[in-house]
Amino acid sequence: MTDHPNGEGQEMPFLARLLSFVDKPHNVTRLFYLLLVICIALGLSDFLYHKHAYFAVEEFPAIYGIFGFIVYAAVIFLAKGLRLIVRRPEDYYEPLAIDTEDERAAGSAPEAKGGRPHA
Repeated sequence: MTDHPNGEGQEMPFLARLLSFVDKPHNVTRLFYLLLVICIALGLSDFLYHKHAYFAVEEFPAIYGIFGFIVYAAVIFLAKGLRLIVRRPEDYYEPLAIDTEDERAAGSAPEAKGGRPHA
């Protein structure tokens, strides 16, 4: 138990203090645009130097960024498809669980009073 139920007077952990600027929505937007500018700058910097590639596809500018994006998108779409295969209803394991609770009001069912269910 703590004397400060709403966290007042407690120091935040270092990482929480470091990332607390993300709590404000306008900072999230700024962070998104900052990352977008960094990605574009790195993609454009690929035109500035000569590559010594082993394969012809490596000569294409920004190939690793494009390949990474395509693979990331493929993983997302495959995960959505896999979800359709492995998805189970919310109460799938309920009949087998030993700690399942009867959702009826206490006392309304014979089982709740220790009696046997009606056949």
